[in-house]
Amino acid sequence: MTAAPGPISARDHIRLLGRLLGETIAEHAGTEVYELVEHVRRAATNERRGAASGQLVPLLDGLSEGDALHVSRAFSYFSLLANLAEDVADNRRARDAVRRGHGDGPGTIRGALRRLAEAGSLPADVLQIVRRLEVSPVITAHPTEVRRRTILDRSREITRLLANSDDDATPEEHAVWEESLRVEVLALWQTAMLRVSRLRVRDEINQALAFYDLSLMKEIPALHGRLEREVGQSVPPPLRMGTWIGGDRDGNPYVVADVLAYAIERQATVAIAHHLDALRRLAIELSMASSLVEASDAVVELADKSGDNNLFRSGEPYRRAVNGMFARMAATAKLLIGMVPGPLPRADLHPYTGPDELADDLRAVEESLASHGAGRLAEARVAPVRRAVDAFGFHLCGIDMRENSEVLEAVIAELLERAGETNGYLGRDEAGRVELLIHELGRARPLASPFVTYGETVTSEMAFLRQAAQAVEKFGPAAVPNFVISKCQSVSDLLEVAVLLREVGLCRLDDTSGTWTSWVRIVPLFETIDDLAAAGRIVTTALELKPWRAMVERGGRRQEVMLGYSDSNKDGGYLTSNWALYRAERDLAHAARAAGVELSMFHGRGGAIGRGGGPSYEAIMAQPTGSVQGAVRVTEQGEVVAAKYSDPDHARRNLESLVAATIEASGTDVEALGPDPARPHAVMDELSDLAREAYQDLVYRTPGFPEWFRAATPVREVAELNIGSRPPSRRRSDNIDDLRAIPWVFSWSQCRLMLPGWYGTGAALERWVEQGGSLTELRGLHGRWPFLRSVLSNMAMVLAKSDLGIAARYAELVPDAALREAIWSRLVDEHERSVRMLLAVTGQDQLLDDNPALAYSLRNRIPYLDPLNHLQVSLLRRWRAGDRDDRVRTGIQLTLNGLATGLRNSG
Repeated sequence: MTAAPGPISARDHIRLLGRLLGETIAEHAGTEVYELVEHVRRAATNERRGAASGQLVPLLDGLSEGDALHVSRAFSYFSLLANLAEDVADNRRARDAVRRGHGDGPGTIRGALRRLAEAGSLPADVLQIVRRLEVSPVITAHPTEVRRRTILDRSREITRLLANSDDDATPEEHAVWEESLRVEVLALWQTAMLRVSRLRVRDEINQALAFYDLSLMKEIPALHGRLEREVGQSVPPPLRMGTWIGGDRDGNPYVVADVLAYAIERQATVAIAHHLDALRRLAIELSMASSLVEASDAVVELADKSGDNNLFRSGEPYRRAVNGMFARMAATAKLLIGMVPGPLPRADLHPYTGPDELADDLRAVEESLASHGAGRLAEARVAPVRRAVDAFGFHLCGIDMRENSEVLEAVIAELLERAGETNGYLGRDEAGRVELLIHELGRARPLASPFVTYGETVTSEMAFLRQAAQAVEKFGPAAVPNFVISKCQSVSDLLEVAVLLREVGLCRLDDTSGTWTSWVRIVPLFETIDDLAAAGRIVTTALELKPWRAMVERGGRRQEVMLGYSDSNKDGGYLTSNWALYRAERDLAHAARAAGVELSMFHGRGGAIGRGGGPSYEAIMAQPTGSVQGAVRVTEQGEVVAAKYSDPDHARRNLESLVAATIEASGTDVEALGPDPARPHAVMDELSDLAREAYQDLVYRTPGFPEWFRAATPVREVAELNIGSRPPSRRRSDNIDDLRAIPWVFSWSQCRLMLPGWYGTGAALERWVEQGGSLTELRGLHGRWPFLRSVLSNMAMVLAKSDLGIAARYAELVPDAALREAIWSRLVDEHERSVRMLLAVTGQDQLLDDNPALAYSLRNRIPYLDPLNHLQVSLLRRWRAGDRDDRVRTGIQLTLNGLATGLRNSG
């Protein structure tokens, strides 16, 4: 019998999981398969270590279709298991830091409050920031999460077992623990990695809702409690979740009215079921007897009205009061979702008029408990229930509507024409459109008529908006709080939405006061480089218009604007996109200050660095001063959602880092450039222009580049991976312009070039220095400017994950030899230039010197990704040569899956 192990490290866990996976493969796929996998593993690690070369590619190219599937699955699962082990190690390090008294570091609420105090903020100023916090992670329907829900479930159980490994376990206990792990690895190996059909929007809705049970329902109220304890006062909920799934119509023909209705009902069911279950448990826990304590008059009144006349509870006012709340909540469930999840109540009472009423009842219980010395019990048992009601209401989270401005203007044009108002709306200039729309907003009669037959687009759009209006009427404005306008380029784009909202009663003019009110916040989304440059001007002009200003005033004097990281990157490249976003935020902050309103930024970030990915705390702290005013919304999508929210520890840290960064950035000079930032900004203007020229010259002005991209990356095959409901392109076209940013970035990640995260930056830095710029000045800016430091740090992460040796094999898939070499040579030159200039500016000797944990992780992980890349190339060559064996197609999809899992922020 072996002795129980000592402390288990991430490397120990990875070795253990690798051994269990290998033994499982040998037992269930045969020793020949196991030996093949081991042969591939040794060849891959030897090549990475320089011990041997030239063995891996011939080995993988010669595999049969069946063996290729085994190898793909083996290395995909090993990458997944290694990630799980690293996540557990990260959680342990974070907890150890807290135990050692380092619980006030960056990304913590305590640390943010401490840094505000050190910067001279008065307690009253800090409390004002905390009271107006509006932080919202928004889960979107953008798909790069390739793993099935079943795989996520298995992964979560393995994570739980790893986290519960006991250094002090007896040999018998350790054997039982290891056997449990073995069973889970076996279940994983015998579970299909790929979906057999493409996800529907309803599937995406349900998949996103799973994270509420996994972490969000507990961690969001808990974060609220931590914040209140740190400031020593009751404050509004700092964080509420949002979603686009079921409301995002931009380019997705499957998001229609009945899908929105389904999303609203499913979300409400999750929230209401949670509240009912919490009240049921609370009624059991609050067993205080009236013979021992004196409940407040408010609680006694709740008990008397509860309908709970059971003699055994006659002396237990708290239980009776909570049973009454449960009965009213059950009645609310019947009213809102037509059924009561779980057990039925003992009494038939009238429903709550809204979540605030339930929260008030719970608050009365808390105050009563505190009055007789049971305040700790109130905080431990009742407050979490009340905070969940405050955070989730009866609707769970707000669903944003989103639509493209081109669709909206077409809808308005048809409505105006059929109403006889004009037959030339699309032909009007911007001033003419604005004048007509403002006039239309001031009229009481609707544009749409039930007696007119409209085109399919108008019919679908209006049905969708009417469904949103029904949701707002039933659940309140928080259920559908925003309408996001994609490709917003003008003030008329904003006013068109206002007119459409008026059509369904969500935007109204008060005849008495002459004031416009919109129950839905209209949010412009600026995406391209030129649109970002125009953002400040457009918002300034809108705020000068009486109806728009009135809607902003009535909506809390807060103007929300969304910035698109993905499309701006695809438009102008990495450095230019980041600087255009930064400048847009500065312009918008100035516009808001000049108009006397607050600014709320909505960051449309993806998982990949090329789509705005990277650590959330550093990203928020790198925003320009004045652009974070207590409110931040940020999209969470693809594999990032599972990475952040499938595990409670990860959810806790990620949510707290968002709130902490928002607090800190709202009260400090995060730009850190002093009173005169003109020179640093001018430097970035010059670098941005140079980077944009280099990037666009390659992507948009090089003959044959679209053909090169489609041949050298698996973008065509990505479209066949069943990872989401949305089509990969906006329209049938091979143009880069029409390709969505997600498959664009995802495909570059697969071939290990990661082009959207670096191309053009090296050329810009080198040419700027050659034209007389000072490398010393750039180093100084990097040292003191969080923006530039964040941009280059994220770029270093991308470059560290890129691999020209592997990418060269993908380039061989380009059939035209001259085209292949012409573009490949440019990519190689710019990659070398980007690494060299990055190191020169940062002063580092090699990539990731400032992130040793990631460097260590990549050294361990990359050798096990290399076989997936080489195998993918081999299978792509077979498939494109006409081999339509289903095993070839499946093998390609397995490698896509495995690489996305292993590389993590790839979409």
